[in-house]
Amino acid sequence: MSAQTMLIGNRPCRIYGEAHAEYLLLQMTGEHEVQSMDDEVAAIAQSNRKYLFAAIPVESWNDALSPWEAPAVWGKQGFGGNAGDTLRFLTEQVIPTLEQQFHLPENVKIILGGYSLAGLFALWASTQANLFCGIAAASPSVWFPGWMEFEQQRPIQTQHIYLSLGDKEEHTKNAVMAAVGDNIRTLHSRLIERGADCALEWNSGGHFKDADLRTAKAFRWVMEESR
Repeated sequence: MSAQTMLIGNRPCRIYGEAHAEYLLLQMTGEHEVQSMDDEVAAIAQSNRKYLFAAIPVESWNDALSPWEAPAVWGKQGFGGNAGDTLRFLTEQVIPTLEQQFHLPENVKIILGGYSLAGLFALWASTQANLFCGIAAASPSVWFPGWMEFEQQRPIQTQHIYLSLGDKEEHTKNAVMAAVGDNIRTLHSRLIERGADCALEWNSGGHFKDADLRTAKAFRWVMEESR
């Protein structure tokens, strides 16, 4: 499946799939993901669902996808807390443009997904808007300072949520990021207790292994669950 590039709000978005689709899949992406995007979409295409997939680039990964400001956890770059602006761009520009250009049905099922900090962004976005039929959060950064307390106060609204983590991710010397395992287990239990349809899948390896295939698996699961 080949991509077309479409400018939305001066951002070159990569669009795959077809018009009149049943599902609209959205993923915030960084430059580091562009090269593997074709492989990810090829893996998503193993599903027999009709979908339109949009990879939406962000300029500053740490700033655009973090829900609030936080100090650096590794390296020197902290987090700017601009997720609100990113979500507004999605809801006010990206989604309306795609719905119009590709003649998507009024009841199109919108799935927001992503890997790492983009996975956390997807989870956070679903606490803000009851817009998404599902969230595909592959190895999401649920270690992010204050996230678990925030979600307890302002719960995820989406019914279908896929969570995954590499089985080596919590075995890190970074004390903040080492919380990722316990946090994702707690989040999964919390969502199940609330009656959500939520899966937690453990993949072999660390955080940087098969990110494209793990994300594709997340999107496929949500499409199947939200039929």
